Amino acid sequence: IFKREEMITLLNGDVWEEDQLLEHMQDDEFYYGYCSKAMMSNSKCKLMAKSPKSFYYVDKYQTNEQPLRDGWLFHAAILEPHVFDAQVFAKTKTKGVAFKELEKAHGKGNVYSQKEKQDAERLARAFTVNQKAMSALRNSQFEVPNFGMIDGIPFRGKADILTEDGRIIDLKTCQNITHFTKDAYQMGYDMQTYIYSHLWDISYEKFEFIAIDKKTLDIGFYKCSKEFWESGKQKIENVLKAYKNHIQDKDKEEVTEFINNYYFEDTL
Repeated sequence: IFKREEMITLLNGDVWEEDQLLEHMQDDEFYYGYCSKAMMSNSKCKLMAKSPKSFYYVDKYQTNEQPLRDGWLFHAAILEPHVFDAQVFAKTKTKGVAFKELEKAHGKGNVYSQKEKQDAERLARAFTVNQKAMSALRNSQFEVPNFGMIDGIPFRGKADILTEDGRIIDLKTCQNITHFTKDAYQMGYDMQTYIYSHLWDISYEKFEFIAIDKKTLDIGFYKCSKEFWESGKQKIENVLKAYKNHIQDKDKEEVTEFINNYYFEDTL
């Protein structure tokens, strides 16, 4: 399934030289802008697995969910402090009038409240005083983008931490760390494990998670099992099958008919 070639064709039909595409992906605007529409990703697969309707309309009805904002700020505070410091932070803790005025000037989603800033800094402090957590950062690269083909579909991914010995460590925040091993399946982290193992051509044994509880500040370290990887594999295969059968290369009428007639059915 894993395949690398000198040229790659993206979902929008654009053809790129691999080296040139990877160079462009170092730029966040390109990675989160152009690539989000031209390549599949773990976040898109999670949407497709949850609801094909959400997947299809994601670009039209982009959400600005609080957990995503909190997680991004935490990542920036730990891995890219200069990026964190460069963000626009309102002087207020709430998202009231002053906050909305800043959003008008800088764009929706580009402004953070003092509460969001303080919450991220609180998590970062707990992380940086933990010796085991900080040891993962030594001699490592951060926010490393990559791409590849999975079952003929172009995928992108960004490794939070790429260690000197080729392991990938992903940082997560959670509401209750005692439930992390169970919640990881629901959150689609198994799919991420499967995708990233292909993009970097590594075993699931070299993909790990570090999670921090947003309430207690407790930190957990998690290695991936073969069962976890296989769960992600099955989910991705199902997602790509539905995508190829009902969305890829289909005209708007065909996709709309599929979306409009999609339903869940079960026994209670």
